[in-house]
Amino acid sequence: MSQARCHLRAALFLAAVSPRGATTGVTARRGLSAWPAPQEPGMEYQVEDLDQLNIIHVTGTKGKGSTCAFTERVLRSYGLKTGFFSSPHLVQVRERIRINGQPISPELFTKHFWHLYHRLEETKDGSSCVSMPAYFRFLTLMAFHIFLQEKVDLAVVEVGIGGAYDCTNIIRKPVVCGVSSLGIDHTSLLGDTVEEIAWQKGGIFKVPGSPGERRYLDGLGLALKAQHGVPAFTVLQPDGPLAVLRDRAQQISCPLYLCPPLEALEEGGPPLTLGLDGEHQRFNAALALQLARCWLQQKGHQGLGELKVSRPSVLRQMPLAPVFQPTPHMRHGLRDTEWLGRTQVLRRGPLTWYLDGAHTTSSVQACVRWFRQALHRGQRPSRGPEVRILLFNSTGDRDSAALLKLLQPCQFDYAVFCPNLTEVSSAGNADQQNFMVTLDQVLLRCLAHQQYWSHLAEAQASPDLWSPPSPEPGEPTSSLLASHPPCTHSTSSLVFSCISHALQWISQGRDPVLQPPSPPQGLLAHPVAGSGASVLREAAAIHVLVTGSLHLVGGVLKLLEPALSQ
Repeated sequence: MSQARCHLRAALFLAAVSPRGATTGVTARRGLSAWPAPQEPGMEYQVEDLDQLNIIHVTGTKGKGSTCAFTERVLRSYGLKTGFFSSPHLVQVRERIRINGQPISPELFTKHFWHLYHRLEETKDGSSCVSMPAYFRFLTLMAFHIFLQEKVDLAVVEVGIGGAYDCTNIIRKPVVCGVSSLGIDHTSLLGDTVEEIAWQKGGIFKVPGSPGERRYLDGLGLALKAQHGVPAFTVLQPDGPLAVLRDRAQQISCPLYLCPPLEALEEGGPPLTLGLDGEHQRFNAALALQLARCWLQQKGHQGLGELKVSRPSVLRQMPLAPVFQPTPHMRHGLRDTEWLGRTQVLRRGPLTWYLDGAHTTSSVQACVRWFRQALHRGQRPSRGPEVRILLFNSTGDRDSAALLKLLQPCQFDYAVFCPNLTEVSSAGNADQQNFMVTLDQVLLRCLAHQQYWSHLAEAQASPDLWSPPSPEPGEPTSSLLASHPPCTHSTSSLVFSCISHALQWISQGRDPVLQPPSPPQGLLAHPVAGSGASVLREAAAIHVLVTGSLHLVGGVLKLLEPALSQ
């Protein structure tokens, strides 16, 4: 069997082993007790073996992936061999497990997948109806195994869902922990309030101390108690969840610090350049710098510079993390960070694709600010109309109507809805299969999104209920709105059965890279699709915001960037 077919078969088996998701609770224990595969010397581990991975453990509601990406890239700039476990993947499942910033190769994925799969088969409990760990738990075990086999200097590990009961929380002794911005998400698992969610996130704080942790605390000039937990950092949060995090940390003597804003670290030096766009990324970068510096100091690295504040002040009953001058390595790491699908822009002829996997209220708000600012900064065509298009989907227990309402100020000319399916047929597309839903279910969800959008447009058209959306300072309004007062503007909407059909309609053959097969019969049968196609073919500029789901963004990237599938 060819290597490519072996890899495809492994991906298909992974998609089918058991339901997806970062399964919580004690059921994670079975997979860990059976971990990992036989047939190779040194492949029988204990949970304590994870200690040698020198882990940075990061949770949060939004920005935790970007924080991890910044942290990994900064530490890699020091010449360290890094492992990085993240979720979800955008195009290929191999993206979740990275060595030195690159997804593991198909050969490495295939090799370690089958070793782990067969080992779990051998240790299966005959009395259990579940034959394999769930999708996310399986990948977590696989990531730890690969990082140990590849002898990385450190591993940056992103929590799947929550923290306290997430299967990544089998880690006993991380070097440092981080909590990015908190908000409402995964309410069916984590709770209905931000405070309940904060309790779950604070579950990654750890008790045991180490000489390295004592060295870090000594460096801050803090008095030591008999035992200290693993240092942890968080960004500024609302008072309620911040108090919950503080209490969780105090219960186990975990030193928790509040990150100062990035501006404080820029004082006395040139501004920091970030590889990821958007003002919200500055919070993630500030957290990443604290995590990276703490890790380096605990591991005895020199040349980190003097702290600007030796004894942090206390804000909201929580000590402030140290202010320091970022080193050249740190600056280069932040500048060179890449994280696909987050505030990403692709310019293709008259089309500009804005890709952001925002899927919570706060992250969609940040996405809207980024998109409007990007439009304001961009060059307007000298002649011809501009068109704005929203491509949206949302899954799970998220409040789609609330997310769509936040997107209305962008003044889209067309709203397009489709499932997170690249093609109607999923044959040969193992990395993006989801056996938990049917095509009918996801299409009904898209129709509900279209209905929400129509209701919002009707409400917006009523001056008694809505005021006209206010543009950013100097922001151009969409040219298709020029002949209509803002309060009477309505967005045409369409539903397509897959991402490929949606992109074919949006691009109208004008994207030089996107070369899909001939459009299906009847693609333009709907009056809106037919009239819209004429508008799109004549537009001087087409701005497309893709948001609402990282899986949607991944499907779009699969078609717009074919190299990512190789």
